Amino acid sequence: MQCGPVPEVVKVWELVKAGGWPMLPLLLLGVAALAIILERLWSLRRAEVMPPRLGEEVRNWATRGQLDPAHIESLRRNSPLGALLAAALDVRNKPRDVIRERLEDSGRHLVFKMERFLSALGTIASAGPLLGLLGTVVGMIQMFLGILDHGLGDVNQLAGGIGKALVCTATGMIVAVPALIFHRYFRSRIAGYVIEMEQEATALLDALDTTRAAPAVPVAAVQAAAARGAGARPAPAAPARR
Repeated sequence: MQCGPVPEVVKVWELVKAGGWPMLPLLLLGVAALAIILERLWSLRRAEVMPPRLGEEVRNWATRGQLDPAHIESLRRNSPLGALLAAALDVRNKPRDVIRERLEDSGRHLVFKMERFLSALGTIASAGPLLGLLGTVVGMIQMFLGILDHGLGDVNQLAGGIGKALVCTATGMIVAVPALIFHRYFRSRIAGYVIEMEQEATALLDALDTTRAAPAVPVAAVQAAAARGAGARPAPAAPARR
C-alpha cells in the first residue's frame, strides 16, 4: 500500500527528468548555494566576529601595561576583531600613523576572509537564471524539431511539452533568488562589522596614546619642582671683609 506523499515525489522526479540535462548543474548549484549560506551564517555570527566586551578588555590591558606576547597571541587567535587589535598592539610603540597603516592592512585581509565564498554565491545567483533559460531553450528546440518530423499532433501534448521545458527556468529562479538575497545580506552584515571594528581600533589607539603620555606627567612635575626649589634657595652670603 503506497503512502500519500509518494505520488507527489514521483511527480517532482518526473519534472526534474523533463527538464533534461541542464537540471543537473542547476541542482548542483542549489546544493552549493545552500552549503555556502549555512557556512556563512555560522561563521559570521556576532559572537564569532566581535565577542562582547573584547575591545574594552584589550584597552584595560593597554592601560595596565599587560601586553606580554602571550596575551597578544591569544588575542590574535580569538576572533577577527581580536586579530585586528593584536595587529595594532604589535606596533604599539610606533607613531600613530604607522599603527593606523598596520590596521588598514590587517583590516583588508580580515575583510577578505569574512567575504570568503561570497563571490561564489554571487556567481550562483547570476548563473542560475541563465542555466534555467538555457534548459528551456534546449527543450523548446527539441520540441519544435519533433513537430517538424512528426507533425503537430495533439495540442494538449504540445502544451505539456512547453510546460516541461519551462521547468528549467523555474528551477533557475528558485536557486538564484535565495542566493541573491543572502549574498546581499552577508555583504551588508560584513560592512556593519567593519564599521564597528574601526571604532574599536580607534578607541584602542586613543588608549595607547594616553598610556604613552601618562609617564611624562610625573617627570614634568619633578622638573617644575626642581626649578621652584632652585629659585627659592637663598643666595650664599658674601665673605666678610678683613
